[in-house]
Amino acid sequence: MALIGRLTLDQLRVLVTISDAGSFSAAGRSLGRVQSAISQAMKTLEDIQGVELFDRSRQKPTLTAVGRVLVDQARMTLASASRFEAIAAGTRTGLEPALVLAIDPLVPTAPLIDSLRALRDTFPNLSVSFSTEGIGGAERRLRDESASLAFCLLLPSVPDDLMAYPLMDLNLVPVAAADHQLVRLDRKLDRADLEAHVQLVLSDVHGIDGPSHGVISSRIWRFVDLGRRLDFLLAGFGWCKMPLFIIEPYLTDGRLVKLDITDEGISPTGALPIYAAHVRDRPLGRGGSWLLEDLQSRLIN
Repeated sequence: MALIGRLTLDQLRVLVTISDAGSFSAAGRSLGRVQSAISQAMKTLEDIQGVELFDRSRQKPTLTAVGRVLVDQARMTLASASRFEAIAAGTRTGLEPALVLAIDPLVPTAPLIDSLRALRDTFPNLSVSFSTEGIGGAERRLRDESASLAFCLLLPSVPDDLMAYPLMDLNLVPVAAADHQLVRLDRKLDRADLEAHVQLVLSDVHGIDGPSHGVISSRIWRFVDLGRRLDFLLAGFGWCKMPLFIIEPYLTDGRLVKLDITDEGISPTGALPIYAAHVRDRPLGRGGSWLLEDLQSRLIN
């Protein structure tokens, strides 16, 4: 018999069933027990706790004020115990107790939503948590074992210690605020033009020595948070390359302007692959593997 101190889960289950069924006799029928067994279970529970759960002064016992409160507590305890058992059972079949996902800030979450919703429905007791840091943060979390699956850009190439699966492409567009000096030049821009102005760079949270892919200007302002960088971009503090899915509304309303650059090699605008990745020698559990397969089926034609 499952015990919590001197409590048993069965006593709590009987209490909740009485509340739901409306009477001791109805609870007995629901649980397949005689009414005397139901009454004895509740009398024992009251004696253990030193409280009256039911007012027996009437023909039909009714929950007291404290009884109603403890029914709610009993529901939560039973739900927690059920989840405890489900997590243990899942672990025995290869389901990780928790799935930690790391997502680079440039990666859009919208394409992942349907798969994450399906993951929740398939594994309702699987706890999922997310980490989003500066660029490169997702890859670092894989290596320090604080995440098991990452969605990230792997630049300049996929490291040998990671298993990486292309999921989608990311388009980065060079832009500046409509009143920025680069826009007012009203011509094609060369490297000297870009180097002369502040570039707003998405950086690693752990400092300035992280990846510097796409950095052109000698004048750099570094940001960890993509939203903060967008604020400064709109305010005219500098130029940068931003994901098209973020800046489309601002291009449409004229607050941002796409920069026309003379040489594609200066600031390539080709699509960059977004990967799902995990450390090669740390295979995914059932939940992570299921999510990866579902994402691939949805995103890769």
